[in-house]
Amino acid sequence: MRTILTALISLCLLATAAAAETFGVRRAAPRPEAYGRVVMDNHSRAAKIAPVVFDHWNHRLRYTCRLCHVDLGFALVAGETDVREADNRNHRYCGACHDGKEAFGWLRSERGHTVKQCDRCHSLGRKVVRSDDFDTLTRDLPHTPYGNHVDWVGAEREGKIHLKDALPGITRVRRPIRYEGETVLHAREFDMPDILFSHRKHAVWNGCELCHPSIFGVARGATRYTMQEIFDGRYCGACHGKVSFPVDFDCRLCHTKDVF
Repeated sequence: MRTILTALISLCLLATAAAAETFGVRRAAPRPEAYGRVVMDNHSRAAKIAPVVFDHWNHRLRYTCRLCHVDLGFALVAGETDVREADNRNHRYCGACHDGKEAFGWLRSERGHTVKQCDRCHSLGRKVVRSDDFDTLTRDLPHTPYGNHVDWVGAEREGKIHLKDALPGITRVRRPIRYEGETVLHAREFDMPDILFSHRKHAVWNGCELCHPSIFGVARGATRYTMQEIFDGRYCGACHGKVSFPVDFDCRLCHTKDVF
């Protein structure tokens, strides 16, 4: 009996500790350049090489989210895409761009010699001198106080960045879709403003297929979800709070329709 009681107390303490990690505190936000950073280590350490450090901000300067997460097949959950070196060398995943033409490859020419530059990506724990300085590359972009501290939607709208949404031989040619107006998403909490959701703003980055039908159903109102599910990384939280602006910073970033 004492053993069972001890086990129950231990479980309660563990549950309390787990809950304390989620609620009751306000943790420090990551540095702007580290927001959205992903460490890719499915096979790196096993191959005795440093894991890859992937910064979303550096790619958001040039490409849409749709291009990587739809056309190239990267999952929205870190670690779910089983990328191997052979894939990259066969122009899949990272290798679709990092071929020495669209973007730097794994080899470079230096003083007449061919030199490997694996550490440009496999950089976790290494002192790698980077040529893509965050502050320099984002200095002239519109500012926000959250996430990367960059207003990415505003930067694209103002022509400060120009997004590439297709790769030859990979992206299927498709006709553009016109998006009219905004969709009202009704809040469940009393006195909480409704959400004015802009398909047009999201489609610039995501297209339709990144969100539909895997994350959201195609019938309006058919997908019901809660804020807690969003906080847990589902639905809107598949992007917001990971790469897009955090959902726990300011409710009025989404809930913009006046109550009265």
